[in-house]
Amino acid sequence: MASQSISAILEHIASAGKAYENNEPGSKEALIDQSRALIASLEIPSEFLQRTFWAEPALSAIIRLAVDVKLFQYLEDAGEAGICANVLSEKTGVDVVLLQRLARHLVAMYIISFHHGTFHATPLSNSLARENYQHSISFCYDAARPSFNGFPSFFQRTQYKSPPLGSLSGPFQEAHKSQLPFFEWLVATPPHLQYFDSFMSVYRAGKPNWFDPGFYPVTERLIDGFDASKQGVLLVDVGGGKGHDVAAFVAQHTCSQQQQQQQHLPGRVVLQDREPVIASVMAAAKANELPFEAQAHDFFTPQPIKGARAYLLHSILHDWSDEDGIKILENLVPALQRDYSRVLLNEIVVSEEKPTLAVTSMDLMMLAHFAVRERTEAEWKGILEKAGLRIVNIYTYPGVAESLIEAELA
Repeated sequence: MASQSISAILEHIASAGKAYENNEPGSKEALIDQSRALIASLEIPSEFLQRTFWAEPALSAIIRLAVDVKLFQYLEDAGEAGICANVLSEKTGVDVVLLQRLARHLVAMYIISFHHGTFHATPLSNSLARENYQHSISFCYDAARPSFNGFPSFFQRTQYKSPPLGSLSGPFQEAHKSQLPFFEWLVATPPHLQYFDSFMSVYRAGKPNWFDPGFYPVTERLIDGFDASKQGVLLVDVGGGKGHDVAAFVAQHTCSQQQQQQQHLPGRVVLQDREPVIASVMAAAKANELPFEAQAHDFFTPQPIKGARAYLLHSILHDWSDEDGIKILENLVPALQRDYSRVLLNEIVVSEEKPTLAVTSMDLMMLAHFAVRERTEAEWKGILEKAGLRIVNIYTYPGVAESLIEAELA
């Protein structure tokens, strides 16, 4: 992609700014993207180095330290009055001189503010004070960052070749001196699994879901033409974890149906995952009735629910090599009813011409931690075809990294 002139970038920023004021989808992401383009065009090399290798690493380290001393919580508690350095030092236990130096960097990076002699929270720092974001910070710094720090030495040792897909000797294993797969390492090293779960709960926070209006046409593609004469299953969430996705799907579309036609979704919605996950879902629900059914199922075994309208795999296949991804799909294929059942893959589809930061950063996360990759449209087409499926359509939403790939029997 050719570089833009400063004037062109400013025009794009002005246009995106107006779109943002009008709440147009994708306008916020476009505004951020063009702001990055402006910085890249204006910075001289020395400024680039200072920001990339001094300012930003220092920022992430200070934010990680802030989790341990509850810095953001104390700033939030102070409210509009703010809090002076001496009092903040007493509360956090950080030497006042050190605290001032660390906090000034947070001010310079627009994380918090300083005026009238006191430090003040911002909407961003207040969000970071929430427990799920505190856990996410710890996961990103303690578990993820060491893998990236090790990239130069790791790839020098491999003579700059990608690790075999799904390898257990990737950057993550080298950084943490472990031969365990990523998820097994999380389980074996508390509290990393808890922190990772929190990270996943906020990863897409504030972004539209695949079933939201303007994204995938649920009524047109799933509800219309639904056949209740068989098992009556509308949607199976394969490997759906604790059910956040299906719970939101049921809540939204039940509400929509009630408003328009005074009826519920026309079929059953089923969550599937491994036995321990389903057991935890049921235990958490206790006496409360789940808005969906829950079933233990390993997606490397044949799909037990036959002829459902749709089978959803949300961010499942990107965790696996092409070979394993094909196996997962092959176990699903015999359950599909031709010209009726759909396979829905909520996954990143990498643009080769205009990749976004959200996409490339996730792709590098997958390289670092799973030795796998996010896929282009051609790569998705390839593994789907090998499993006996074909792509019907790919649905996207402005500013959202993940697409919704709809496939059916070839």
